Amino acid sequence: MIIEGKVWTFGDNIDTDVIIPARYLNTTDPQELAAHCLEDANPEFSKKVKKGDIIVAGNNFGCGSSREHAPIAIKAVGISCVIASSFARIFYRNSINIGLSILEFSDGINKIKNSDELNIDTDKGIIKNLTTGENFKARPFPDFIKEIINAGGLLNYAVKEDKGV
Repeated sequence: MIIEGKVWTFGDNIDTDVIIPARYLNTTDPQELAAHCLEDANPEFSKKVKKGDIIVAGNNFGCGSSREHAPIAIKAVGISCVIASSFARIFYRNSINIGLSILEFSDGINKIKNSDELNIDTDKGIIKNLTTGENFKARPFPDFIKEIINAGGLLNYAVKEDKGV
């Protein structure tokens, strides 16, 4: 899958309470969660993010609780991919389960700046910074994980597999 979008940068240890504050967990509506996505880190984020934009973050993105609300809010706000040096394991798996593209990439992540434009080949793990002309290599997923993400998540993948599609 090829993704292009503008970068929103965040630092290390962005936890699930920062991604979607607990005060908004009285709903499971993705659009309501999206309206408050990352507002404690950047109050303008959910108002200015565009469909297809990309989050680039440091170490341990998605740490904290195991709530699925966090990747749901990110996907619902329009983010097409999250790139981080590392992810909390439960966030990593929750993202795959809902079909949110994520890539681990550490060498040179600090060279990607806020508002840069990226072109990402998620199948090959190739990240092209269209703003600077630099290219980077992330760790691509195995084929079966790609199939889950491309299906829009684990439930959609299971239905597809059950129908033999």
